[in-house]
Amino acid sequence: MISRRKFLWLTAGTAAGAAAWYYWPDEGFWNPCPSATLPRPLAEHEVMRAAWDGIDPLQVWDGHVHLAGTGDSGSGMWASPKMDTLRHPLQWLQKKFYLNASCTERPGETDRDYVGRLLALLEDFRPGPKLLLLAFDWAHDSAGLRREDLSAFYAPNEYAAALAQKHPQFEWIASIHPYRPDALEALDKAAAAGARAVKWLPPAQGMDPASPKCDKFYEAMARHGLPLLTHAGAEQAVAGGETAGYGNPLKLRRPMDHGVTVIVAHCASLGSGTDLDRGPGGPSVSNFELFARLMDEARYEKRLYGEISAVTQVNRVGVPLRTLIERSEWHARLLNGSDYPLPAVMPLFSLQQLTAQRYLSAAQAKVLSDIRRYNPLLFDFVLKRTLRVGQKGFAKEVFHTRRAFDRAPAPPAAPAAPSPVRRK
Repeated sequence: MISRRKFLWLTAGTAAGAAAWYYWPDEGFWNPCPSATLPRPLAEHEVMRAAWDGIDPLQVWDGHVHLAGTGDSGSGMWASPKMDTLRHPLQWLQKKFYLNASCTERPGETDRDYVGRLLALLEDFRPGPKLLLLAFDWAHDSAGLRREDLSAFYAPNEYAAALAQKHPQFEWIASIHPYRPDALEALDKAAAAGARAVKWLPPAQGMDPASPKCDKFYEAMARHGLPLLTHAGAEQAVAGGETAGYGNPLKLRRPMDHGVTVIVAHCASLGSGTDLDRGPGGPSVSNFELFARLMDEARYEKRLYGEISAVTQVNRVGVPLRTLIERSEWHARLLNGSDYPLPAVMPLFSLQQLTAQRYLSAAQAKVLSDIRRYNPLLFDFVLKRTLRVGQKGFAKEVFHTRRAFDRAPAPPAAPAAPSPVRRK
């Protein structure tokens, strides 16, 4: 009789084989990690020159760069033990892809190699751009207790701050769970240490952005002038608790109504959520549609940004990407981010798909593929600068992201109007 474990592995193996047969990535599964810098013909190619045309490198701050590692340098970095056992095959495979993507496969040198790789990739950029390194807090439960069992990884604020202090090419973004008993104290400390924003991933970390438990934290964020960079929409990259509904974009009205500037990671471009404007039992609606509703509300015009990291991945190309390019009136409120190291996870992108849907020409796709092999961080920037829907592309303002992270106290919030109640 076949054991349960063998049955699960047989099922997973069959599914993986079927998936590989159906979809073989354009550029293979594994990042080649070449040691050489970008060859001169690519660095001087017309596609590269066009990407930098009109761009001020000093205003280019990549606002979504994950800080990863194992803690082997004494950094305090931590990853769930589930990622090291085949009993959890999806998380095990994710770790393999992330290590390969960041070219950090030397045992005992993961932390150092990860940072070294980031610095090396920046050398191919024109002088001036910075990377905003993301700290990542533990998951917490509703009582504010730390839950390692529900956490996928942990990146300490102190480590992110130390790297930004040591390397002028880096800035940093803090991560603080608002239910922590010391949340306000931790926020004051992060602001004093130069944090440029606060990062949340509510479905994985377990905070409800619409909960009154967050109100004092929001008030303190507004006093410090710190924006909230928060994931919205379905979450597929990071495991967590059973709190998927916390990614509903409409929950972000609460921080904005408390004076916090909100940056919606990925523009909520995956999955669907409850239309809370029709009540807690409202119909299921595309999360991107809910994000668009917020973008079109006049009262949030100066309080809400969309962030375009990951929108060119195979599972997001479609209505979200096309809409974001076509709606040029949004571009002053869109911000670029790479979601590094994901641009180096080879199966996540399909240049053939983008070419078939006429975002790129075949010649442009070939150049972008060559750039990606050497520098996936630069590839992400050049790809988004090259995309077109007809004659429209992302405006240069989308890449002049520094403006959103140069900290200043927020203006007083306008009195919160009641959320519209939509009737069927």
